[in-house]
Amino acid sequence: MATKELTTGSPLKLIILFMVPIFLGNLFQQVYSLVDTLIVGRTIGIKALAAVGATGPMIFLIISFIFASTQGFAVVTAQKFGARDYNLLRKSVTAGFILSFILTIIMTLISAPFTEYMLSFLRTPDDIISLSNEYLFIMFIGIIATVFYNYSSNVIRALGDSKTPLYFLIFASILNIFLDLLFILKFKMGVGGAAWATVLSQAISTVLCLFFMFRKFPVLKLKKEDWKQDTNFLYEHLRVGIPMGFQMSVLTLGVIAVQYVLNGLGSNAIAAFTTAVRVDQLASQSLLALGAAVATYTAQNYGANKMSRIRDGARASVLIAIFISIFCAIFILTCGEFVVGLFMDVPDEEIINLAMQYLHIIIIFFFFLGLLLIYRNILQGMGNVMAPLFSGIAELLMRIFAAFFLAHIMGYIGICLAAPVAWIAASIVLYVGYKISLIRNLQKIRKAYDRTKRN
Repeated sequence: MATKELTTGSPLKLIILFMVPIFLGNLFQQVYSLVDTLIVGRTIGIKALAAVGATGPMIFLIISFIFASTQGFAVVTAQKFGARDYNLLRKSVTAGFILSFILTIIMTLISAPFTEYMLSFLRTPDDIISLSNEYLFIMFIGIIATVFYNYSSNVIRALGDSKTPLYFLIFASILNIFLDLLFILKFKMGVGGAAWATVLSQAISTVLCLFFMFRKFPVLKLKKEDWKQDTNFLYEHLRVGIPMGFQMSVLTLGVIAVQYVLNGLGSNAIAAFTTAVRVDQLASQSLLALGAAVATYTAQNYGANKMSRIRDGARASVLIAIFISIFCAIFILTCGEFVVGLFMDVPDEEIINLAMQYLHIIIIFFFFLGLLLIYRNILQGMGNVMAPLFSGIAELLMRIFAAFFLAHIMGYIGICLAAPVAWIAASIVLYVGYKISLIRNLQKIRKAYDRTKRN
């Protein structure tokens, strides 16, 4: 299986071609969540749908920290690949596996035993808290499968291959649907069956992905000495990965604040918001794919000291984001209500109306989400973790503002505004950080060139 360098050729064409398989992969990954929610809502009921939705912020808090950290480890791998240093590339891969395993164990131990306390703290309604606890505990004890699948996918993408992870996601999504139907309809396992279906499908896909990755990519033929790590090299990965993880955790605190206020509005509001967020996530997968493609593109070009290509890639990405934002708005306006209705056996008019209120607000601001993802991933691809961290703090503050101030004044509409105001604030911080980082790196390269020329 061939690797692909993104350091030559048209930035616009390269980013589009690289992001399409990631988009399809993200789309299939959403099937995990969508199928769980759809089958739960239509076969077990609205209470179960709300129960699964109430677990979202806690799952996002724990898993996103590890996801973002491992993505940061893979950024270092992409930089080594861009620099064509294949010895350090292999050592980077093993460093990422070691650190991912350690992080997973720690996060599992501090999350799985405390699921009921988390749900109680967030004022989860009494009529759904037991179902939520069952689902959340199973998802937390299965973190390791999810993490290692995503880390493996990030490594493969770092080598310029965005298609292979797609194939395994398609397999995992189909397997997840089968297991959902088996566990919920045949074995009558309820929301726990939905959770086990997700965990087992990801675990099987992880094993297959790891086997394929090491067997089919010659550059990843690891040797015994590749597993010998020194402190400085591990720190290089932690320096990028851990701040990215903390950044995502900071973001999740804002989501939890929103969930805290939302839970006070009752099960119908939770079910509506949960369903609307699922549709929102489905529509925004193309923007997330764009961000992931930009991260790999940037990391490889940064490793090759091609800062002008990073600037050109940013401009191309903004054009792509404009097109995607328009398309997402059209999709939600034309298909949103239909998709929302799919989650209910008997459509509930109140829930559908509340869900569509959220979606009609969110589509106005999709472009700011695109800017956020573009500049955050560019900065992270260059190893700049401070500006994304500050942007995460800005997001946190704006989500808290919306949850406790706007929601107090405007009710449910205020909660719907939490994400848009957070996107706007974060995108401003990130753009400023991007301009400063780009100028500094260009100056550094020019100074190095001038020194070489004088010598």
